[in-house]
Amino acid sequence: MESSVETLLQFKLVAIGTWLLLILTLERLAPALPPPTNEGRHGWRRLMRNGVLWLANTGLSPLVIIPVSVWAAGVDLWGNVGWSPRPDWWSGWTGLILDVLLLDLFIYWWHRANHMLPILWRFHEVHHLDRHLDATTAVRFHFGEVLLSALVRAAVIVAFGIPLASVLVFATAVLICALFQHANLRLPVWLERPLNWIIITPRLHWVHHHAVRQDTDSNYGTILSVWDRLFRSRRTTQRRRDRPIGVENRAELTLAGLLARPFRGGA
Repeated sequence: MESSVETLLQFKLVAIGTWLLLILTLERLAPALPPPTNEGRHGWRRLMRNGVLWLANTGLSPLVIIPVSVWAAGVDLWGNVGWSPRPDWWSGWTGLILDVLLLDLFIYWWHRANHMLPILWRFHEVHHLDRHLDATTAVRFHFGEVLLSALVRAAVIVAFGIPLASVLVFATAVLICALFQHANLRLPVWLERPLNWIIITPRLHWVHHHAVRQDTDSNYGTILSVWDRLFRSRRTTQRRRDRPIGVENRAELTLAGLLARPFRGGA
């Protein structure tokens, strides 16, 4: 069982690393928008902030995130899987697809809650304060949000007896989709238009990062775009250079300010 988990984790690492290099390359070949003019030669500071936040969360993964997920999935040294009994039809490839759909629906509502509840928004705002949208934004999260997300997701895993294989497949798919949808990537309309009826695309997710609260509080989907249509949270504001990215009436913070943001007063 341990070797199976290690194999899945190695596959996840290789898949994400390869995809990240591809996205970073494509962003430079076909950028959707140039960096904001106020970023100038200090753009390295933004990359440093995003990189440090990503490294902190990467360090948390083997210490907290993976152990919590393993426990929640009910995997132990004897190979027992799942705390909750599941019907026979909820197994194999059918079970994997249902698990991914269920987890994607959960993350939609968890993401929406992060915008609606002030205590959660203070953590999630760290992600949105980025003034330029690219693949590095996809890994820019406060470690507190990452921990809370792992704990809440664990409850869903336990409740539905979701096996670790499904959890790892979903986690890999989420990272791949997050890097894609945050990418500063210009896709041809003929390709992006049909895609955004199935999955979240860069143009569709740009709306979620537009510094107008009505747009920020929309397009919560992570993998599938159907949830936003189903629950009436979809918006299609057109992406333009003169429309700023970030949080309405909020400025970007220093790295220290980002780390302290959730523990300060105010909504």
